Amino acid sequence: MADEAIEAAAEEGGPRPWRALWVSAAALLATLALIALIFMITLSNRARDEALGWERHTYGVMVLTRTIDATIARSEAALGRYVLDERQLTGTAYVNEWRAAAFQINQLERLLRDDPAQLGDPPHLRRLFQQRNTELGPAASAAERGQGAGGLSLLFSTTSSQTLIDLRAKLEEIATAERTTLARRTEETRGFVEKADTYTDWLGWLAMLIGVGAVGLAILAYRSFVEGVRARREAESQAWRALELERAVQDRTRDLSTANERLKAEAAERAAAEAQLRQVQKMEAVGQLTGGIAHDFNNMLAVVVGGLDLARRKLPGSRREVEFHLDNAMEGATRAAALTRRLLAFARAEPLLPEAVLPSERVEHMLELIDRAIGERITVLTSFATEPWYIWVDVAQLENALLNLAVNARDAMEGSGEVRIEVDNVGLAAGEVDDLQAGDYVRIRVTDTGGGIAPEHLDRVFEPFFTTKPVGKGTGLGLTQIFGFARQSGGHATIASRVGEGTAVTLFLPRFLGAEGIVPVRAAAPSLAIETASRHPGAHILVVEDDPRVCRSTVDVLEELGYLPTACDSGRQALEQLAAHAEIDLVLTDVMMPEMTGTELAAEVRRLYPRIPVLFVTGYVGEAGDADELIGGELLRKPFTIAALANAVENALGGGRFNGSHLASTGEAAE
Repeated sequence: MADEAIEAAAEEGGPRPWRALWVSAAALLATLALIALIFMITLSNRARDEALGWERHTYGVMVLTRTIDATIARSEAALGRYVLDERQLTGTAYVNEWRAAAFQINQLERLLRDDPAQLGDPPHLRRLFQQRNTELGPAASAAERGQGAGGLSLLFSTTSSQTLIDLRAKLEEIATAERTTLARRTEETRGFVEKADTYTDWLGWLAMLIGVGAVGLAILAYRSFVEGVRARREAESQAWRALELERAVQDRTRDLSTANERLKAEAAERAAAEAQLRQVQKMEAVGQLTGGIAHDFNNMLAVVVGGLDLARRKLPGSRREVEFHLDNAMEGATRAAALTRRLLAFARAEPLLPEAVLPSERVEHMLELIDRAIGERITVLTSFATEPWYIWVDVAQLENALLNLAVNARDAMEGSGEVRIEVDNVGLAAGEVDDLQAGDYVRIRVTDTGGGIAPEHLDRVFEPFFTTKPVGKGTGLGLTQIFGFARQSGGHATIASRVGEGTAVTLFLPRFLGAEGIVPVRAAAPSLAIETASRHPGAHILVVEDDPRVCRSTVDVLEELGYLPTACDSGRQALEQLAAHAEIDLVLTDVMMPEMTGTELAAEVRRLYPRIPVLFVTGYVGEAGDADELIGGELLRKPFTIAALANAVENALGGGRFNGSHLASTGEAAE
């Protein structure tokens, strides 16, 4: 009986494996069809997206051609205004618009790079653009030199040029070609969309078939459930064995967690100890810096206080003795001001006022000053690159650095030897010089034939208040200021030395590519604080200063120089004075004032009274916030001498170029 039951069960269940096999085969085919449809839809969508991308590319090219045409038109309009009014602001607008057009042509060239049909159009367009620039150049140069009607005639002669017509025709040709391409690509996009829709319909029918198959699979799943019940019973027995294993794992995990907590506690203790050590080191550095500042400032204040006290005592006596003590006090105050500027440069707290310069021209311009500073017994040799590169730096800081290095070389050679100043172009890899990024740099190297620096001192030469000079010969801030200037300018400073062979200090300053096409900066002689004879006696000057003592002192100096000053203590009062007195020729204003700052006042003056120049007076350029706000006015730094104020006023009234941060004397650079 048992054997018969087994045979009957076998006959009843015989066809079942075949049904499962057929269902599995059908599911496999449906899956393959689904994958194929999804793949085809994906390809269609990708092709559609590529076609849409080309459409956007075409629209971008068409828009860019119109933008280039408009930018060139705005640039030539700005040039027309520049030729008429010959204002620097209008000339800057012309240059900016022309640069924008060049940048947009670069963008157009990149967009058409992958289009073989128009591969030759961008170079042709660029040649026409450069040719047009050459035609407009004489008019712009004439306007810059202030030739009046001469620039207008040059500009008028360019209106009949065929270059502009060819330029616009080339832009229209590019746009027309893109429009033709756009129509073709639009048709391609429509075809891809239709294919994607067709494949999507097929996918829907296939989904219905898969749904029918899912019903069959559900039936098989039920039968499998019955077998699963038996499997679960067997699994429960396995679970008990797994539970015992899990308990063992938990015990082991608990031990590991305890060990991990101990490691965390040790790491926290170590971090606290390291933080405490860093704080101690920081306080030690602050203490060293504070001590150096206090020492040097107390020495300078002692000279100032002693000189003034002795001068007051000698007033009834010899005038020569009074002048001697006053000169000592003035020298102490000047050295204190120089120390303040060097500290700001070291801390990089004072923003630079950069411009595009050729360092080789600056070196040539300073050779006479360097010769006077280091003496006739020292020979200065120079070496420059064949094709000089521009750099973007604060000219005054660069000149200070060069003169400082020359004076340091003089001291190292004890007044006799050879100094070599080299300016060349180098390409650096990432990390080749400290943390400088890869790129083009201008390398300025000053080498002497002195005694060199001991190896144990070489790593400390850029530290503040560290000096190898004898006591009283330097503050220890010269190389520190040079290092801060180089880092703030995006570069780096290094030093190499061997005892008995000499020392070489090298500045790496990044190349400035934006200077191409700009008229080079004219070299101006560094200010040596020599009083300039007044060329505008009787000029009316409005003095805006909220500190009454500084205001009174400035007014007295201007009266002494032969000007007619009027004082006020706020920007609001200054605007009232300007409205009431049309004879005012110059506004001399402090930068940091309550209610209205000096830069805000200058903006109002330029808007309401564009003929009146503005002279800024400040003890710290950083108090203006953004140094760009000072552009358009002259700058004089506090504290200033009568000679410096006279030079600044004359430059402002005469429209000359003046920078109050230029060297005050060779002695200042030698600190």
